[in-house]
Amino acid sequence: MNAHIFREYDIRGLVDKDLTIEVVELLGLGLGTMIRRKGGTSIVVGRDCRESSTRFRDALAKGLTATGLDVYDVGVVPTPLTYFAANTLPVDGLAMITGSHNPKEFNGFKIGAGKTTFHGPEIKELRRLIEAKDFATSSKPGKVTPYDIITPYNHFIRQTVKVGRKGMKIVIDAGNGTGGAIAVPLFESMGFDVVPLFCEMDADFPNHHPDPTVVENLQDLIKKVKEVKAEVGIAYDGDSDRIGVIDDQGNVLWGDQLMVLFSRYVLKESPGAAIIGEVKCSYTMYDDIAKHGGKPIMWKAGHSLIKSKMKEEHAELAGEMSGHIFFKHRYFGFDDAVYASARLLEILTHEKQSMSQLLSDVPKTFASPELRFDTTEEKKFAMVKRATEILRDAGHKVVDVDGVRVTFEDGWGLIRASNTQPILVLRYEASTEARVKEIQALIEKTVAQAQKEVGA
Repeated sequence: MNAHIFREYDIRGLVDKDLTIEVVELLGLGLGTMIRRKGGTSIVVGRDCRESSTRFRDALAKGLTATGLDVYDVGVVPTPLTYFAANTLPVDGLAMITGSHNPKEFNGFKIGAGKTTFHGPEIKELRRLIEAKDFATSSKPGKVTPYDIITPYNHFIRQTVKVGRKGMKIVIDAGNGTGGAIAVPLFESMGFDVVPLFCEMDADFPNHHPDPTVVENLQDLIKKVKEVKAEVGIAYDGDSDRIGVIDDQGNVLWGDQLMVLFSRYVLKESPGAAIIGEVKCSYTMYDDIAKHGGKPIMWKAGHSLIKSKMKEEHAELAGEMSGHIFFKHRYFGFDDAVYASARLLEILTHEKQSMSQLLSDVPKTFASPELRFDTTEEKKFAMVKRATEILRDAGHKVVDVDGVRVTFEDGWGLIRASNTQPILVLRYEASTEARVKEIQALIEKTVAQAQKEVGA
């Protein structure tokens, strides 16, 4: 078994190479054991539309039921519907089989005990259990029961999201992932004029890669929004836990910009609420949360890490640049792009201003995209540690909750190690283009020095 399949927040690998039927069955035995030893008796399992996901469902269920767990199979659904099932059904764990936005030759598992997903130490414990073959046994295997979670999910959204004016024209680009099959009929039933784009499930992803953080993948949506004069365009990643948004002018709104909008409305109903962003988010977002009476908290990137921090801080909302948006306010605290869409549409149908006008008062800044610096798995964390020391020794103000974010009155720069790839992620933002270039020069010089000193 390839140890590299065990990542910081999930399990991922190449189909039939890293992830074989035998490995997946072992995952089921390990996860089932962890849930049984916590006193659990049942688990919900969902899957995406990849060909391998059905085979993996069978193998995972074989391992899970061998430990005595009963399996509720919710079928082919967006990842958040499996989370919704875990939060609304009397189950003790969850497993979502999905390769998310990765190419079709990959697949993976988002898993957990209780109502949320594992990360870090829990995934290491699962690996230890499997390698030791320290499995729970049961004289009576569990059973697999199909369960319709789509109907109660749709009912929940229709009952709790209050739409204002009807007939708003919206475009939804599901990237041939799982989101379109849920979102299009749901929003049509709520009174929206929905223009679907690539909403048929096709794990070959024939039109574009289903990753809304990449501007190239949003070009079809931008074009369609302008063509049909829609008020908003919404994109989902492959398993629909991340959202991308295009405003009425065809501009891309990143996760931190959406967070500004969402946080303003959450703070109207929950004054003083804690709201979490990750280290790549704009300082304008943190400033805006504070300005509207909220408690802004900067934290580590990663959906499982964010969810854990939300519980700790009793936060009402959290978000990442990548489009993971987590509503605890009126919801369950997990990342759900279809639900985030519904909350966005709720706001827009009660506002006279357009999407582009609603954020026109946010100060304009100049920011780089996420930049990648290739290194190795063995050296990436050592480089970040050394970069932190270099910046601190130079007298700079740093935040080191996730990599190192060096902050100035008029901007910031970031160096962090990816948890999923052998790269460093760099980003810069400032009030002027000239200042961005100065911060970029500092960061690149620091990375080069760190690389030289750790021998990467």
